[in-house]
Amino acid sequence: MRNFWVSVLTLTAVVSNSLAQRPNKPSSTEIHHNLQKLNFLGTALYIAAHPDDENTRLISYLSNHDKARTAYLSITRGDGGQNLIGSELRELLGVLRTQELLAARRVDGGEQWFTRANDFGYSKHPNETLRIWDKEKVLGDVVWAIRNLKPDVIVNRFDHRTPGSTHGHHTSSAMLSVEAFDLANNPNAYPQQLQLTDTWQPKRVFFNTSWWFYGSRENFEKADKSKMIKMDVGVYYPELGLSNNEIASMASSQHLCQGFGRVTTRGSQDEYVELLKGDLPSGSNLFDGIDTSWSRIKGGKAIGDILYEVENNFDFTNPSTHIPELVKAYQLLQNVEDAHWKNFKSEELRSIILDCAGLYLEANAASASTTLNGDVKINIEALNRSAQSITLKEIKLADTDSKLSPNKVLGNNSKENIELEFTVPQSTSNSGPYWLSNAGSLGMYTVDNQNMIGKPETPSAFFAEFILNFNGVDIAFKKPVIHRYSKPDKGELYEPFVVLPEATSSIVEKVLIFSDSKAKDVLVNVKAGKNNVSGEVTLKHPAGWSISPKRIPFTIEQKGQEQSVIFKVTPPVEDSEGKISPIVHIDSKTHNKELIEIAYDHIPKQSILLPSEAKVVRMNIQKSGEHIGYIMGAGDKVPESLEQIGYQVHAIDPKDIQTGSLDKYDAIVVGIRAYNVVEDLKFKQPVLFDYVSNGGNMIVQYNTAGRWSKQFENIAPHSLTLSRDRVTDETAKVSIVANDHSLVNFPNTINESDFDGWVQERGLYFPKEWSPEFTPILSMGDEGESETEGSLLVAPYGDGHYIYTGLSFFRELPAGVSGAYKLFANMLSIGKSEVKSESNVKG
Repeated sequence: MRNFWVSVLTLTAVVSNSLAQRPNKPSSTEIHHNLQKLNFLGTALYIAAHPDDENTRLISYLSNHDKARTAYLSITRGDGGQNLIGSELRELLGVLRTQELLAARRVDGGEQWFTRANDFGYSKHPNETLRIWDKEKVLGDVVWAIRNLKPDVIVNRFDHRTPGSTHGHHTSSAMLSVEAFDLANNPNAYPQQLQLTDTWQPKRVFFNTSWWFYGSRENFEKADKSKMIKMDVGVYYPELGLSNNEIASMASSQHLCQGFGRVTTRGSQDEYVELLKGDLPSGSNLFDGIDTSWSRIKGGKAIGDILYEVENNFDFTNPSTHIPELVKAYQLLQNVEDAHWKNFKSEELRSIILDCAGLYLEANAASASTTLNGDVKINIEALNRSAQSITLKEIKLADTDSKLSPNKVLGNNSKENIELEFTVPQSTSNSGPYWLSNAGSLGMYTVDNQNMIGKPETPSAFFAEFILNFNGVDIAFKKPVIHRYSKPDKGELYEPFVVLPEATSSIVEKVLIFSDSKAKDVLVNVKAGKNNVSGEVTLKHPAGWSISPKRIPFTIEQKGQEQSVIFKVTPPVEDSEGKISPIVHIDSKTHNKELIEIAYDHIPKQSILLPSEAKVVRMNIQKSGEHIGYIMGAGDKVPESLEQIGYQVHAIDPKDIQTGSLDKYDAIVVGIRAYNVVEDLKFKQPVLFDYVSNGGNMIVQYNTAGRWSKQFENIAPHSLTLSRDRVTDETAKVSIVANDHSLVNFPNTINESDFDGWVQERGLYFPKEWSPEFTPILSMGDEGESETEGSLLVAPYGDGHYIYTGLSFFRELPAGVSGAYKLFANMLSIGKSEVKSESNVKG
């Protein structure tokens, strides 16, 4: 597991701490804080486009100050972003960022929702965004969220009135919100949803404005604020021992893969919202004029009378004294006709009853995974840490036949351990992110089950239901089955309990480049999901390619072990592209999934099942040079890609860079965002430039403009100014403006067709100004915009060459884009003679 520990406060209001699946253990002051939230019947919905777009200050304020049920609807899962802490990109990055959002909500007290929209990358205008997203479907998902959450107020992070001025996803999120505000109460809009939910009309929708949207603080001071509400989001919560903006900083810091780790802040801090639709509150509370008491619902007053009394006279030294009143309120709540508030408040009230009694309920599986028809042992732990009379009547596992009726009185602080066994039903689905179960499109994920749309993650595979009796009143409590264990260097750990196939397979190299017609050995790893698995592996392949042997048997004794098999893959003589896919045959069943695990300390471990496949490319490619030094930045798979075309790539630790230590390399490549994330580089610039001056070749991939220390103000040996310029359309026309330059002629001839088949974008953060020493090689631009020539710049320096490129090689090479390989090979070969370098690297 990677070492990205995040220390997170343990608030009851924040549900749990950062370790995966760890149960919440609130103090009495935190229980009281939750009781205050139980007694507030109001909902706020915050809407933006991506993970990390949300304003955690306002979400925390609405949740912890106003005590409202507060949800964040992120239109996408952030699949198109970059990753500062690992190599996950695209759908795997979406899984990681989903979990970081859930971690943030555990801190600030909010809930997390999504639509089916796929973050396809940067978009310059909402017209493009909504076309690729399929506006009607995404709009329907926003309407669905409103109808289910039933918010009184909606707050948009972005301004719907300024299309084209910022990221198209940002503006689109606000446009969808404003439109959905009017549609959610219209029975003629998305009528099929009304079989599962009801129409709803929010009272108000706001825009979360600030000076930033006005260009300067001075402009904002002059702005008309007659429709604005100001809130001090720096308020202090004595019960929690934290200021609101401290909580917000800690929530934002969960977005580690986006580099959002930050110090906490305290003190008064103003936040503004501008009314867009609905009536303007008379004061600074967004819920002014809205009944948020228990009297809001029929039959609620009697419940409120009990719960307000508990809140006002709360016994902080012995919260269990309130259990009889809480149970009575729970009984009354079950008779409420309003299903929406009954269901939500029942869940909150059950949690408070558990906490007041110090009840610990756990269903711990003996291992972290199982398979269909697998036998599972569960250790049940039940502990009542109060003097209240509580009886454990029944334990049953949902969707199984397993049930026990211990009917035991849980004595004060006397732990009960019970073993439960069950067999996983054949009808059980494999675990994994539900939105990745079916093939989607560039802009949309495919989710067939309407009830799953909006959910942040797939529910746990199994739940244990505990039926407890409180002086004659039965209450059911659900707990997910988890796996709890320990490691000497980590302590106690929790993992989700997952259902996996009996075997999975993976091809180690996801892109295989064949530069000639010679066969290559392809390694396939088969992993057992249970003990004693045996069968055969075949390799599905495109026409024109040949595989030998046709079938390879395997036998694996222990669950979790892997066995490798090797196929010989022979390409056709002519250029060809396709996919190869391993198929595992066990008895009469076949399995074609790869198991990918994402494990960081700040999120629960994720098990993802994706189609097991690799791209194969037969292309004629030439190269010069042999040994490449690679300085890793934020994380990419460029080194593995270069090895595919015959280079030997050597990882370089910047700490080890000394004068003369780089001379053995034919080229030095600096990974994406290295100058943003690798502090040691600031001391090594003179050595790197000396390497170039002495005849070396240095290639620097994109960095984010301005996000580095002053030592990096000039990352090139000549003047070079980065910008936020980018070309987001991966099909945008590319023109070669330096036709005679070696970069487009040696050792491979590059033409415009080599820019076909690129993915997500052309590139990003192109330089906007450069000194005359640089030669621009390419020109490109998005539709309706002026073309830019900053995507690929090369300059001589001494006897060597310096290249800066914002082209998205970190996406194109792992995707097997042949033209990108040829161009990168030319970049590595610049300055070389046509005789292949025979230099050797020692040590």
